This record gives sequence, structure tokens and C-alpha cells, in this order.
Amino acid sequence: MKNTKAPLFMAFAVLSLSACSQAKEQFDFSKKAPDEFAVTTRAPLEMPPDYNLRPPRPGAPRPQEDSATKEAKQAIFGKEQAAKIEVKKAASMTDGESILLQRSGATAIDPNIRDTIDRETVELVKENTSTVDRILGKAGKKIDVPATVVDPVKESERILQNKEAGKPVTDGKTPIIK
Repeated sequence: MKNTKAPLFMAFAVLSLSACSQAKEQFDFSKKAPDEFAVTTRAPLEMPPDYNLRPPRPGAPRPQEDSATKEAKQAIFGKEQAAKIEVKKAASMTDGESILLQRSGATAIDPNIRDTIDRETVELVKENTSTVDRILGKAGKKIDVPATVVDPVKESERILQNKEAGKPVTDGKTPIIK
């Protein structure tokens, strides 16, 4: 009797553990792919001009490689813009100030922006004005549309009175602010 229980228990344990995803991870049964963001390219090896060089220090950055931050800036902004950012950053600004100016777009401003906006606005007004209005000389004039503003206090009183009287909510004149 003892011999039949042990193999059944072992088979049950193996089946239950194989179905558990945490057990697979714990016993390292799953395949792990490399992190694609941790993989970086290396600069090609070069022959040193002088063989009397000191060996590199462990952990020191490689002199022929750009930093990951510089590569990211070049990928996002292009080489010319990234170089401009580095030059401006070297000025008397702190890192926080330069990042704020860069992200807000203040480093690439047009000094004649107001003239550009005025010119575009005049063109839009001309395009959106009908021919009849241009002939009659109404181009660019603002036409006031009559608007009414509902008095909220009097309107809520009117709705309550209509509900108490059993009338529809839309019955009666809507009070307006003059």
C-alpha cells in the first residue's frame, strides 16, 4: 500500500507544479529573451597610435564612444540640433534650465513671429470672407450675433413651479439676463 501512494503523490506534485507559471519561473523552465533596450552597439576596435599606452581603468567610459544620452539626442533632434543644444548647455545655464528651455521649444524661436501671425491672419480673413461681403465692404468686420443669457435662479424657480402645477418643463417663457 505504501508503494502505490508515493508514486501517485509524486505524479500529482509534478503535474500541479508544471501547471503553475510561478513554478516555471522559479525553477527557470521558461526561456528569457535579452532586454532589447540594454543592448548597445560598440565602436569598432582601433589600433592605438602608440603602444606605450596605460591599460584602461575598469569602469571608465570608452573615449571613442558617444554617451547614450548624446546618441539619444542625435537620434531625436538630428546631429546639428543636438550640437546646438550642447553648445547652449555649455553656457552659464544649469541642467534644469537648459532642459526646460529645450522641451518648451524656446531654443528655436523666430524673432519675427508676430509679423508671420499677422500676415497669416490677413490671408485667412480674405479667404473666409464671401464675395458679396467683400463687394459691400464688410470684409473683416465683426457681425454681432444676438445672444441671450438665461437667468439660472429664475429658470430653476420656473421649472419647479411647472413641476408642482403638473405642467411640462418647457411651458412658459425662459427668463433671460438683460
